[in-house]
Amino acid sequence: MKATVTVAMSNYLEAGAIVAGAGGLSLWVEYLNLTDLWVGLLGALSANGFGAAIGALLGGYFVDRYGRKFIYKYDLLVYMSGMLLIIFSFNFPMLLAGYIIVGVAVGALIPAAWTYIAEEAPPKERAARVGWSQFAWSIGPAITLFLSVALAPLGLLGSRIIFAQLFVVAIITWILQQQINESSIWEKEKIKEKAQLAAGTVVKKGSMKDLFTIKANIKALTFLVGIYFFWNLVAGTMGYFMPYIYETVGGLTPAEANLLQGVLWTFTVISTYLVFVKLGDKVNRKLLFSIGAVMGIVAWLVLTLGGMGVVELWIFVTLWGIAAGFGAQAFYALFASELFHTKYRAQAQGFMFCLVRVGVGLISLAVPAMISGIGFQASGFIMIAFLVLSLIIGLVMAPETRGRTLESIQEERYGKSA
Repeated sequence: MKATVTVAMSNYLEAGAIVAGAGGLSLWVEYLNLTDLWVGLLGALSANGFGAAIGALLGGYFVDRYGRKFIYKYDLLVYMSGMLLIIFSFNFPMLLAGYIIVGVAVGALIPAAWTYIAEEAPPKERAARVGWSQFAWSIGPAITLFLSVALAPLGLLGSRIIFAQLFVVAIITWILQQQINESSIWEKEKIKEKAQLAAGTVVKKGSMKDLFTIKANIKALTFLVGIYFFWNLVAGTMGYFMPYIYETVGGLTPAEANLLQGVLWTFTVISTYLVFVKLGDKVNRKLLFSIGAVMGIVAWLVLTLGGMGVVELWIFVTLWGIAAGFGAQAFYALFASELFHTKYRAQAQGFMFCLVRVGVGLISLAVPAMISGIGFQASGFIMIAFLVLSLIIGLVMAPETRGRTLESIQEERYGKSA
């Protein structure tokens, strides 16, 4: 459990980095006179978009090839260098470079974190352990946004301080991550490969090509990308742009916008623990996923059709905040670790996370222009369509894997000789 919490802090640092950028976005816009294009670039190339996409591909490859622990030796050092650039930024190129570096670093951490936690978890507690990583993911934005409110009187200095606290947390997390052991399942796989080599058997290492040629992998990719890609187009937009939308469309002040999002993330923290951690190993997972998906759709219907009055905003924040605690991302993190072979479990996650972040990066380029061009209501209906697609795919394809070992799931999907 100590290792789980230590590794889960990677999620705190990623989500915190995204939301720190979102919470102070209007301040940076004013300080650097940023255009819609530049604002879109920050979102697209950051931990919320292409930066994380590149990092996820690299991280997935290194984690499967050199071990789950390998990434923890170096990655947060890169993260901290990017944070320093942001903290001391005085022009747009410096700020953008910091966002990109941080994005690549957190993208590399995510496949490692979800893979490690799932592989080390007891079979009957796997959802709970993965849930703790989602818990950390939710706490990062909540703390960051409440800090944004508290430090609002300091203006841009407050935003720099928020990035600085992430730098400090990264130092502590890096020290702790040096103390964890390698994944026992990954070590067993390597021992098996060595034995096969010693016996003169040809060992076929997992490759990216296998993801698109093996039937079990194609089915898993279709399901996981389906539920997570479309859901994350919405969640990714919200993670970076929602305070900006509250301000530009709803007329809220930066402090009010950040406070509202902080409350939303607090609901997510609570529901992650009470629903996903407590029930994910006990209740039918397709049922839990469907309830969360429907709540998310209703939340966006209220915001899109009802406008941004006080009542509508609080209904939206409550429904989406609770739904996100056991939504597509939590189930994606769980299923992505269960449905792939050990030899390319992280590569598969890296590829899918890359694909999802590319999607968020592309939509981030368009969001500011969408809001000012076609209006918020039309944009809201686009978001609702994405959420409906995620729900349909989950209803049709979600498996039931509660209580089973990763080895038994792997054997069922790939055969005994795999």
